[in-house]
Amino acid sequence: MTNIWKVLFFILLAVSTITFAEPSIAHTGEGYGGGFISGFAHPVLGWDHVAAMVAVGLWGAFLGTPAIWILPVVFPLIMALGAVVGILGIPIPAVEVGIALSAVVLGLMIAFAVKPPIWISAILVGLFAIFHGYAHGTELPESANAFAFAVGFVLATGLLHLIGIAFGLLAKWPAGRVAVRSAGGFISLAGVAFLTGLA
Repeated sequence: MTNIWKVLFFILLAVSTITFAEPSIAHTGEGYGGGFISGFAHPVLGWDHVAAMVAVGLWGAFLGTPAIWILPVVFPLIMALGAVVGILGIPIPAVEVGIALSAVVLGLMIAFAVKPPIWISAILVGLFAIFHGYAHGTELPESANAFAFAVGFVLATGLLHLIGIAFGLLAKWPAGRVAVRSAGGFISLAGVAFLTGLA
């Protein structure tokens, strides 16, 4: 087993363990743990979030340096700002549409091997991050620790980006490039399903 597959295995194991442990303690609002676990579970349990966040890592890996580390940094930072907007109750229109479109657009970028300048990629990823963060912020459980909740969803987002990056590194090889672009197409179709209410 190569190092990259070992990393991917342990990430999946950690996410699975916390995900399956979550139902008994999430949304209790009891202290630091409730906020963290709830925040961690929120992106992981939402397929629309999972698709977009994995796509960010995939696209970053596909674009190469410096996008491979800039995009997964930009997304959580802007997402945290979006969460603050959501917690403050400042209205943003079409949040669910924005989340679904993030999967559609980012998936298409990967599927068609689009390689814009890094600043355009960062702006696009940051724009979609606002919608994801806003959704996290507005769904903050009552009486949960907001900081712990934010740490949880930012950490989960980072792990999902890492999963995307790990898979995206396969693009170094011809067969892997086909697999990565196919994954982008699948993510885009999933986004269409989110957008149309089929999923």
